[in-house]
Amino acid sequence: MQAPPRVLTVAGSDSGGGAGIQADLKTMLALGTHGMSVITAVTAQNSLGVQGAWELPAEAVTAQYRSVVDDIGVQAVKTGMLATAALARTVAALLATTDAPVVVDPVGVSKHGDPLLAADALDAVRAELLPAATVVTPNLPEVEQLTGVRVGSEDDMRRAADAMLAFGPRWVLVKGGHLDGPATDLLTDGAAEHWLRAPRHDNRHTHGTGCTLASAVAARLAHGDDVPTAVAAAKEYVTAAIAAGFPLGAGIGPVHHGHAGAAFGAR
Repeated sequence: MQAPPRVLTVAGSDSGGGAGIQADLKTMLALGTHGMSVITAVTAQNSLGVQGAWELPAEAVTAQYRSVVDDIGVQAVKTGMLATAALARTVAALLATTDAPVVVDPVGVSKHGDPLLAADALDAVRAELLPAATVVTPNLPEVEQLTGVRVGSEDDMRRAADAMLAFGPRWVLVKGGHLDGPATDLLTDGAAEHWLRAPRHDNRHTHGTGCTLASAVAARLAHGDDVPTAVAAAKEYVTAAIAAGFPLGAGIGPVHHGHAGAAFGAR
């Protein structure tokens, strides 16, 4: 038997299972890849928010990364919650030793507005992590946090993308989910523009969308897609996952990572 493409997520754990490492691994499995993990932080988290977060020491992150990459190897890497400047620098240095596409989800806050990145880590993300990215996938609050550009229109999305590209990633995907109208994203490398539009589903259960989209991009890159093809496929996958999102607990439920195979579990 031949092993499927291997994708590594470097991110925090969501104990509620809707985002973070858990969402990444579910997405990677759903898209036909073998997911592996480097845990950077542990959160106490549920449908109502984040009740606590504890980052791991840099040596633990390095040991996990080297253990996986040096033995098993990777065809793509996705980064998520890095929490501190020290972890952002550590992960950037590790990525520099790895010959694989990198998808950076610059996680700043949770779906509920809880901070997941220390303020003093922003410079490390800008200067060291973003230049390592094949694709960076900020939402609008993360764009504003990193660049100072406030987005209220599609023209603003272009300005935001230019500001993000100035930090050195090859491609930027500005996610416009916080704007009104259809869910519209802009993918650009500074030369080509790809506008991705999808219907907006009337479903409040959207926990994990950012992690899921970035992991889906990484999975498609591991299969050999070019960046525009990978992002378009990931957008289609996460749109369907949002449509199938389900209630869980007393707050915001998760998107449905296994939506394509959900019928097999029905009774």
